[in-house]
Amino acid sequence: MDRRWLAALVDAMEQAARPEVRNVPCDVSLISAATAHLARPAPTFAHCASAYSLRN
Repeated sequence: MDRRWLAALVDAMEQAARPEVRNVPCDVSLISAATAHLARPAPTFAHCASAYSLRN
């Protein structure tokens, strides 16, 4: 398996954890957009559902 995505994720998390990055205030419009996004109901993905189950 290709693990480059995991390395990129770790790099991004390490970058975001740096104090000089964490001390920069976040844009209010970004916080509002994230709050609105998280307030929506979770998708059900019914169009991708399968009639089969792992318990069959």
